[in-house]
Amino acid sequence: MRKINFISIVDDDPIMVFGIKKMLNSTVECKVVESYNNGNLALENIKHSITKNKPLPEIIFLDINMPIMDGWQFLTEFITLPIKTKVKVNIVTSSIDPYDLTQWEFFKNRTHHIITFNNKPIKKQKMDDITKIA
Repeated sequence: MRKINFISIVDDDPIMVFGIKKMLNSTVECKVVESYNNGNLALENIKHSITKNKPLPEIIFLDINMPIMDGWQFLTEFITLPIKTKVKVNIVTSSIDPYDLTQWEFFKNRTHHIITFNNKPIKKQKMDDITKIA
């Protein structure tokens, strides 16, 4: 089983968070899995970790539609942070809006991080690909 130190889940749907955690348990061994119900909380934690030289998530599961700070607002700020390592950001959405695919293309071409686009719900067989470290 693959080992990952730190995964963040940024999603305001507790059922989706529960489902991702359950699938992660059967796919990877992870020391820390943190969840945030909006992008602002996740971003503030990442900024705090950077200033305190604490570990950063290797993989982020990111919903697009959330209150306070949505996934696109999160990515706008995240890609400007001074993070030298590659973080794999997995957009996980139920959106079928073509705008969201355009936004994904925009962000994935402007960062050294790996950004993927995945439709909800995530199937267990897809989780293996999604959790490969950048």
